[in-house]
Amino acid sequence: MEMELASRNPNFMFPPNSQFLDPPPPPPPPPSSSTPNGPIFFPFPKRPALRVTSEFDSESAVFFHKLSCKFFDSLAKFKFSFQNSSKGDVSEPQLSFVSKHLSIHYDIEEQNALIKSSFDVGPKLHLSAVHDVKAQQGEATMVAKLADPGYALELSTPVPSVGLPKATFRFPVGEVSLQEKEEEEVKRLLSVSGIVKGQCLNGICTAQYKDEEMKLRYAYKDEEMSFIPSLSLPSNALSFAFKRRIGPSNKLSYLYNFDSNYWSAVYKRTYGKDFKFKTGYDSEVRLGWASLWVGDEGGKAKTAPLKMKVQFMLQVPQDDIKSSVLMFRVKKRWDI
Repeated sequence: MEMELASRNPNFMFPPNSQFLDPPPPPPPPPSSSTPNGPIFFPFPKRPALRVTSEFDSESAVFFHKLSCKFFDSLAKFKFSFQNSSKGDVSEPQLSFVSKHLSIHYDIEEQNALIKSSFDVGPKLHLSAVHDVKAQQGEATMVAKLADPGYALELSTPVPSVGLPKATFRFPVGEVSLQEKEEEEVKRLLSVSGIVKGQCLNGICTAQYKDEEMKLRYAYKDEEMSFIPSLSLPSNALSFAFKRRIGPSNKLSYLYNFDSNYWSAVYKRTYGKDFKFKTGYDSEVRLGWASLWVGDEGGKAKTAPLKMKVQFMLQVPQDDIKSSVLMFRVKKRWDI
Protein backbone atom coordinates (compact mmCIF):
# COMPACT_ATOMS: atom_id res chain seq x y z
CA MET A 1 0.00 0.00 0.00
CA GLU A 2 2.80 2.40 0.88
CA MET A 3 4.58 1.55 -2.38
CA GLU A 4 1.47 2.41 -4.31
CA LEU A 5 1.09 5.75 -2.59
CA ALA A 6 4.71 6.55 -3.28
CA SER A 7 4.32 5.78 -6.97
CA ARG A 8 1.28 8.02 -7.22
CA ASN A 9 2.62 10.92 -5.11
CA PRO A 10 6.33 11.76 -5.53
CA ASN A 11 6.26 13.96 -2.40
CA PHE A 12 5.21 11.08 -0.21
CA MET A 13 7.67 10.28 2.61
CA PHE A 14 8.04 7.02 4.41
CA PRO A 15 7.09 7.11 8.07
CA PRO A 16 10.09 7.13 10.36
CA ASN A 17 11.35 3.80 11.51
CA SER A 18 11.63 3.62 15.31
CA GLN A 19 14.61 1.31 15.21
CA PHE A 20 16.84 4.07 13.73
CA LEU A 21 15.85 6.85 16.19
CA ASP A 22 16.78 7.39 19.87
CA PRO A 23 13.96 6.84 22.28
CA PRO A 24 12.44 10.01 23.74
CA PRO A 25 13.96 11.16 27.05
CA PRO A 26 12.12 10.10 30.16
CA PRO A 27 9.94 12.74 31.79
CA PRO A 28 11.56 14.66 34.66
CA PRO A 29 10.77 13.35 38.10
CA PRO A 30 8.02 15.19 39.89
CA PRO A 31 9.19 17.71 42.45
CA SER A 32 9.41 16.33 45.90
CA SER A 33 6.83 17.68 48.23
CA SER A 34 8.99 17.02 51.30
CA THR A 35 12.34 18.62 52.23
CA PRO A 36 15.07 16.91 54.25
CA ASN A 37 14.89 17.67 57.91
CA GLY A 38 18.53 16.70 58.71
CA PRO A 39 20.90 19.11 60.51
CA ILE A 40 23.02 21.61 58.54
CA PHE A 41 26.74 21.50 59.41
CA PHE A 42 29.02 24.55 59.17
CA PRO A 43 32.80 24.12 58.72
CA PHE A 44 34.67 24.58 61.98
CA PRO A 45 37.36 27.31 61.79
CA LYS A 46 40.91 26.05 61.61
CA ARG A 47 42.93 26.33 64.81
CA PRO A 48 45.58 29.06 64.52
CA ALA A 49 49.18 27.91 64.64
CA LEU A 50 50.83 28.25 68.03
CA ARG A 51 54.47 29.27 68.34
CA VAL A 52 56.44 28.52 71.50
CA THR A 53 59.91 29.98 72.07
CA SER A 54 62.13 29.23 75.06
CA GLU A 55 65.48 30.80 75.84
CA PHE A 56 68.00 30.13 78.60
CA ASP A 57 70.99 32.27 79.59
CA SER A 58 73.50 30.58 81.89
CA GLU A 59 74.89 33.92 83.10
CA SER A 60 71.58 34.98 84.65
CA ALA A 61 70.26 31.40 85.12
CA VAL A 62 66.83 32.55 83.94
CA PHE A 63 64.46 30.95 81.44
CA PHE A 64 62.46 33.19 79.12
CA HIS A 65 59.34 31.76 77.48
CA LYS A 66 57.05 33.25 74.85
CA LEU A 67 53.84 31.88 73.35
CA SER A 68 52.28 33.57 70.34
CA CYS A 69 49.63 32.90 67.71
CA LYS A 70 48.15 34.84 64.81
CA PHE A 71 44.44 35.41 64.22
CA PHE A 72 42.21 36.77 61.46
CA ASP A 73 44.52 35.72 58.60
CA SER A 74 47.60 37.16 60.37
CA LEU A 75 45.98 40.56 60.90
CA ALA A 76 46.54 40.33 64.67
CA LYS A 77 48.82 38.47 67.03
CA PHE A 78 48.51 37.50 70.69
CA LYS A 79 51.61 37.00 72.84
CA PHE A 80 52.15 35.73 76.34
CA SER A 81 55.62 35.85 77.87
CA PHE A 82 57.12 35.19 81.27
CA GLN A 83 60.39 34.35 83.00
CA ASN A 84 61.20 31.68 85.52
CA SER A 85 64.31 30.95 87.54
CA SER A 86 65.95 27.59 88.13
CA LYS A 87 63.85 27.31 91.31
CA GLY A 88 60.63 27.62 89.31
CA ASP A 89 59.70 31.16 90.40
CA VAL A 90 57.66 32.89 87.68
CA SER A 91 58.21 36.61 87.10
CA GLU A 92 57.35 39.40 84.65
CA PRO A 93 54.29 37.81 83.00
CA GLN A 94 53.05 39.95 80.13
CA LEU A 95 50.14 39.65 77.70
CA SER A 96 50.23 41.47 74.36
CA PHE A 97 47.89 42.14 71.46
CA VAL A 98 49.65 43.37 68.32
CA SER A 99 48.12 44.52 65.05
CA LYS A 100 49.06 46.91 62.28
CA HIS A 101 47.49 49.99 63.82
CA LEU A 102 47.08 49.07 67.50
CA SER A 103 49.14 47.21 70.10
CA ILE A 104 48.42 46.65 73.79
CA HIS A 105 51.04 45.33 76.22
CA TYR A 106 49.68 44.39 79.64
CA ASP A 107 51.92 43.74 82.64
CA ILE A 108 50.09 41.29 84.89
CA GLU A 109 52.22 41.92 87.99
CA GLU A 110 52.08 45.71 87.73
CA GLN A 111 48.48 45.68 86.44
CA ASN A 112 49.50 48.26 83.90
CA ALA A 113 48.98 48.58 80.15
CA LEU A 114 51.06 50.28 77.48
CA ILE A 115 48.98 51.23 74.44
CA LYS A 116 50.49 52.12 71.07
CA SER A 117 48.62 53.26 67.99
CA SER A 118 49.60 54.52 64.56
CA PHE A 119 47.72 55.26 61.35
CA ASP A 120 47.94 57.29 58.16
CA VAL A 121 45.79 60.32 57.42
CA GLY A 122 46.11 60.59 53.69
CA PRO A 123 49.24 59.75 51.71
CA LYS A 124 51.50 62.35 53.40
CA LEU A 125 50.46 62.48 57.06
CA HIS A 126 51.21 59.84 59.71
CA LEU A 127 50.03 59.95 63.33
CA SER A 128 51.21 57.80 66.23
CA ALA A 129 50.66 57.79 69.99
CA VAL A 130 51.90 55.95 73.08
CA HIS A 131 50.07 55.93 76.42
CA ASP A 132 51.03 54.47 79.79
CA VAL A 133 47.76 53.80 81.61
CA LYS A 134 49.14 53.60 85.16
CA ALA A 135 51.47 56.59 84.87
CA GLN A 136 48.89 58.58 82.90
CA GLN A 137 51.65 59.71 80.55
CA GLY A 138 52.34 59.27 76.89
CA GLU A 139 53.59 60.82 73.69
CA ALA A 140 51.95 61.93 70.45
CA THR A 141 53.83 62.23 67.16
CA MET A 142 52.92 63.63 63.75
CA VAL A 143 55.04 63.15 60.62
CA ALA A 144 54.22 65.13 57.49
CA LYS A 145 55.92 64.50 54.15
CA LEU A 146 56.65 67.89 52.63
CA ALA A 147 58.21 66.94 49.31
CA ASP A 148 59.83 64.01 47.62
CA PRO A 149 62.34 62.65 48.00
CA GLY A 150 63.20 62.67 51.70
CA TYR A 151 61.74 65.94 53.02
CA ALA A 152 59.57 65.60 56.13
CA LEU A 153 58.59 67.46 59.30
CA GLU A 154 58.05 65.62 62.59
CA LEU A 155 56.37 67.10 65.66
CA SER A 156 56.31 65.15 68.93
CA THR A 157 55.09 66.17 72.36
CA PRO A 158 54.65 64.43 75.71
CA VAL A 159 51.13 63.98 77.04
CA PRO A 160 50.25 65.92 79.14
CA SER A 161 52.20 68.66 77.40
CA VAL A 162 54.79 70.63 79.38
CA GLY A 163 56.06 72.97 76.68
CA LEU A 164 56.61 73.35 72.99
CA PRO A 165 56.71 70.17 70.92
CA LYS A 166 59.97 68.80 69.62
CA ALA A 167 60.36 69.65 65.94
CA THR A 168 62.55 67.66 63.56
CA PHE A 169 63.10 68.62 59.94
CA ARG A 170 64.43 65.81 57.74
CA PHE A 171 66.07 66.30 54.38
CA PRO A 172 67.97 63.95 52.04
CA VAL A 173 71.39 64.42 53.68
CA GLY A 174 70.41 64.71 57.36
CA GLU A 175 68.07 66.21 59.92
CA VAL A 176 67.85 69.10 62.41
CA SER A 177 65.90 69.02 65.71
CA LEU A 178 64.71 71.79 68.04
CA GLN A 179 63.63 70.90 71.57
CA GLU A 180 62.97 72.69 74.83
CA LYS A 181 64.97 71.53 77.85
CA GLU A 182 64.81 72.48 81.50
CA GLU A 183 68.05 73.50 83.20
CA GLU A 184 68.72 74.32 86.84
CA GLU A 185 69.70 77.92 86.21
CA VAL A 186 67.39 78.57 83.28
CA LYS A 187 63.89 77.11 83.36
CA ARG A 188 63.50 76.61 79.63
CA LEU A 189 66.27 76.43 77.07
CA LEU A 190 66.01 75.73 73.36
CA SER A 191 68.32 72.87 72.39
CA VAL A 192 69.53 72.24 68.85
CA SER A 193 70.77 68.91 67.52
CA GLY A 194 71.32 67.53 64.08
CA ILE A 195 73.20 65.24 61.76
CA VAL A 196 74.49 65.76 58.22
CA LYS A 197 75.95 63.16 55.84
CA GLY A 198 77.67 63.51 52.50
CA GLN A 199 80.03 61.84 50.05
CA CYS A 200 83.70 62.71 50.47
CA LEU A 201 86.84 61.06 49.03
CA ASN A 202 85.05 57.85 48.00
CA GLY A 203 83.54 57.55 51.48
CA ILE A 204 80.82 59.01 53.68
CA CYS A 205 81.50 61.92 56.02
CA THR A 206 79.12 62.46 58.96
CA ALA A 207 78.82 65.43 61.30
CA GLN A 208 76.60 65.04 64.38
CA TYR A 209 75.88 67.75 66.94
CA LYS A 210 74.13 67.01 70.24
CA ASP A 211 74.40 68.32 73.82
CA GLU A 212 77.06 70.87 72.82
CA GLU A 213 79.30 68.14 71.41
CA MET A 214 80.32 67.69 67.80
CA LYS A 215 81.26 64.27 66.42
CA LEU A 216 82.98 64.02 63.06
CA ARG A 217 83.19 60.62 61.39
CA TYR A 218 84.53 59.42 58.07
CA ALA A 219 83.81 55.93 56.74
CA TYR A 220 85.50 54.33 53.76
CA LYS A 221 84.43 50.83 52.78
CA ASP A 222 85.03 48.52 49.86
CA GLU A 223 84.75 44.77 49.35
CA GLU A 224 87.91 43.98 51.34
CA MET A 225 88.56 46.85 53.77
CA SER A 226 86.84 49.42 55.99
CA PHE A 227 88.54 52.45 57.56
CA ILE A 228 86.56 54.63 60.01
CA PRO A 229 88.30 57.50 61.89
CA SER A 230 86.22 59.67 64.24
CA LEU A 231 86.86 62.88 66.21
CA SER A 232 84.86 64.41 69.08
CA LEU A 233 84.91 68.15 69.78
CA PRO A 234 85.71 69.98 72.03
CA SER A 235 87.26 66.99 73.87
CA ASN A 236 89.51 66.20 70.87
CA ALA A 237 88.96 62.46 71.43
CA LEU A 238 90.29 60.69 68.37
CA SER A 239 89.77 57.04 67.47
CA PHE A 240 89.80 54.86 64.40
CA ALA A 241 88.39 51.49 63.44
CA PHE A 242 89.92 49.20 60.85
CA LYS A 243 88.32 46.10 59.33
CA ARG A 244 89.97 43.75 56.88
CA ARG A 245 88.41 40.81 55.08
CA ILE A 246 91.14 38.19 54.76
CA GLY A 247 89.08 35.75 52.72
CA PRO A 248 85.48 34.82 51.96
CA SER A 249 85.02 33.49 55.51
CA ASN A 250 87.61 35.41 57.59
CA LYS A 251 87.44 38.97 58.91
CA LEU A 252 89.65 40.98 61.30
CA SER A 253 88.53 44.12 63.16
CA TYR A 254 90.64 46.55 65.19
CA LEU A 255 89.67 49.64 67.23
CA TYR A 256 92.08 52.12 68.86
CA ASN A 257 91.35 55.19 71.05
CA PHE A 258 94.18 57.74 71.02
CA ASP A 259 93.04 59.64 74.13
CA SER A 260 92.97 56.58 76.40
CA ASN A 261 95.30 54.18 74.53
CA TYR A 262 92.63 51.48 74.85
CA TRP A 263 92.29 49.06 71.99
CA SER A 264 90.31 45.99 71.03
CA ALA A 265 90.61 43.35 68.32
CA VAL A 266 88.17 40.75 67.01
CA TYR A 267 88.71 37.86 64.60
CA LYS A 268 85.67 36.24 62.99
CA ARG A 269 85.36 33.11 60.88
CA THR A 270 82.15 31.73 59.41
CA TYR A 271 81.36 28.18 58.32
CA GLY A 272 78.41 28.49 55.99
CA LYS A 273 75.50 30.57 57.24
CA ASP A 274 74.78 28.60 60.42
CA PHE A 275 78.17 28.44 62.17
CA LYS A 276 80.34 31.34 63.35
CA PHE A 277 83.46 31.52 65.51
CA LYS A 278 84.67 34.78 67.07
CA THR A 279 87.57 35.58 69.37
CA GLY A 280 88.93 38.87 70.65
CA TYR A 281 90.59 40.96 73.33
CA ASP A 282 89.60 44.24 75.05
CA SER A 283 92.42 46.15 76.76
CA GLU A 284 90.05 48.44 78.72
CA VAL A 285 88.62 45.56 80.76
CA ARG A 286 91.73 43.37 80.23
CA LEU A 287 89.62 40.48 79.02
CA GLY A 288 90.05 37.88 76.30
CA TRP A 289 87.09 35.95 74.99
CA ALA A 290 85.95 33.43 72.39
CA SER A 291 82.45 32.51 71.23
CA LEU A 292 80.86 29.92 68.96
CA TRP A 293 77.46 30.46 67.35
CA VAL A 294 75.23 27.71 65.96
CA GLY A 295 72.59 29.51 63.92
CA ASP A 296 72.67 33.01 62.48
CA GLU A 297 73.89 35.41 65.18
CA GLY A 298 71.55 38.20 64.12
CA GLY A 299 68.76 36.02 62.73
CA LYS A 300 65.75 34.31 64.26
CA ALA A 301 65.46 30.80 65.60
CA LYS A 302 63.12 29.71 62.78
CA THR A 303 65.97 29.97 60.23
CA ALA A 304 68.48 28.02 62.36
CA PRO A 305 69.02 24.25 62.12
CA LEU A 306 66.29 22.42 64.07
CA LYS A 307 64.93 25.93 64.84
CA MET A 308 67.48 26.26 67.64
CA LYS A 309 70.26 28.80 68.25
CA VAL A 310 73.15 28.06 70.59
CA GLN A 311 76.01 30.30 71.73
CA PHE A 312 79.01 29.27 73.80
CA MET A 313 81.30 31.98 75.21
CA LEU A 314 84.54 31.68 77.15
CA GLN A 315 85.80 34.75 79.05
CA VAL A 316 89.40 34.79 80.32
CA PRO A 317 90.47 37.75 82.55
CA GLN A 318 94.07 38.72 81.95
CA ASP A 319 94.79 39.33 85.65
CA ASP A 320 93.17 36.13 86.94
CA ILE A 321 93.08 33.30 84.44
CA LYS A 322 91.74 30.87 87.05
CA SER A 323 88.49 32.84 87.24
CA SER A 324 87.68 32.13 83.60
CA VAL A 325 83.99 31.58 82.91
CA LEU A 326 82.24 29.43 80.30
CA MET A 327 78.74 30.64 79.48
CA PHE A 328 76.12 29.49 77.04
CA ARG A 329 72.78 30.63 75.68
CA VAL A 330 70.14 28.44 74.03
CA LYS A 331 67.04 29.52 72.12
CA LYS A 332 64.55 26.97 70.78
CA ARG A 333 61.31 27.39 68.85
CA TRP A 334 58.40 24.97 68.42
CA ASP A 335 55.54 25.35 65.94
CA ILE A 336 52.42 23.56 67.17
